[in-house]
Amino acid sequence: MKAAVIHEFGGPEVLKYEEVETPNVGPNDVLVKVHAVSVNRTLDLEVRANKYARTPTLPHVLGVDPSGVIEAVGNNVTDRQIGERVYVSLFVPSDDPAAIKLPGVGGVDFLGVNVWGGYADYVKIPASVVYPIPDNLGFHDATVIGRHLATAINQVEGVGNITEGDWVLVMGAAGGLGSAAVQVAKMNGANVIGAAGADDRVEAALEVGADYAINYRKQELSEEVLRITEGQGVKLVCENIGDPELFIGAFNSMGRGAKMVTAGAHAGGKVSLDLWKLYLFQLQIIGEPREQPGGLEKALKLAGERTFKTLIDRVMPLSEAATAHRIVADRGGLGKVILDPTLG
Repeated sequence: MKAAVIHEFGGPEVLKYEEVETPNVGPNDVLVKVHAVSVNRTLDLEVRANKYARTPTLPHVLGVDPSGVIEAVGNNVTDRQIGERVYVSLFVPSDDPAAIKLPGVGGVDFLGVNVWGGYADYVKIPASVVYPIPDNLGFHDATVIGRHLATAINQVEGVGNITEGDWVLVMGAAGGLGSAAVQVAKMNGANVIGAAGADDRVEAALEVGADYAINYRKQELSEEVLRITEGQGVKLVCENIGDPELFIGAFNSMGRGAKMVTAGAHAGGKVSLDLWKLYLFQLQIIGEPREQPGGLEKALKLAGERTFKTLIDRVMPLSEAATAHRIVADRGGLGKVILDPTLG
């Protein structure tokens, strides 16, 4: 099969499109023919550059969120079928004592991080971590929804406990996780302020459901939020940027007793913190990149029952993986960049 392989860490040029052996399916595995996998700033670009918290063994194949069709099943697999359209979870069960432990799941490795991922024609994975894609979802949309919607649900509902009439600020509201958070917050009856750094991204935030939108490169963020909320601030901030300047505005937008939840630090992650306000306003800052137990299955089912908008900038052949990484690194385009190994 063809795959985009890294034999050394470095820039996008280390991604080599080449022939590798198609993996053999174990008794509890399925083999999925990949139709879509996204390019993620942290779990792809950072891993490729060896800047992520976990270092893969080389050679390595990236790709944390593939969608596709089951081509083969192991002898012990009874609940998955050849020809079934599925999304592959990031979390791969592991007995390694050093594996990360997740509540309700146990030890896990990360697909595309320390297990070969979806930047390939095929990916082998335990059958227990593939989930059917609803008939109304194409592979490209399913990859975006599978990657982000379950985390957004956990951030907004599980951490934020958002209900009817609450105010929510979503930073990076035109990004994959941000646009999902906007829609989940609206689904729960919140008043949503989407914040983004360019006019087209502000417009995109409104298109996915934000009630108000702020260009934080042109407007003073906390002043606008306090104006919109008539001085009370927001109950929840979804902040996945980690920019030292933008963080201050997001933090100052929080009302008394509010929470900030984050699953990213794309702009560096080193920020200053006003401890006076933190304790006087009884604020909470919570890192939560996970989904709730059963969250991925819930998210895909929900996407089959109602319309969720995905922002996809472009779909590219897997052979152009290096170019795709450059586009994402340059923050070009609007929405996710998808690789489709069936193209080209």
